[in-house]
Amino acid sequence: MTLFTTDDCVLCAQLKKQFDLSAMDVQVEVLGKNDAGALAHLAWHGLVERARKGLPILVLDDSSALHEFGHIKSQLLDRAARYGCGVAARHAGKQADCESGSCALQ
Repeated sequence: MTLFTTDDCVLCAQLKKQFDLSAMDVQVEVLGKNDAGALAHLAWHGLVERARKGLPILVLDDSSALHEFGHIKSQLLDRAARYGCGVAARHAGKQADCESGSCALQ
């Protein structure tokens, strides 16, 4: 399972803070100008155009992809339970958003 993110993605940061992704055996690929490997991996899954529309993207073990934040979070909650990993509490209040466009591959 792979989570594609960028450094300036608010939703991506929220997931990385809330879940112990390494303990859940979730690989994190940070898309950026300095990591051609992450971009190649994204392209291998045929998700470059999807990433331009928004991140995060979660690629499941069967190679299907989730791009809606609620679905990604639900999948990670299920995986955390299966792996016996705790989940960090989130602050109550407004959900983070990406209106600035920073949650997309530039």
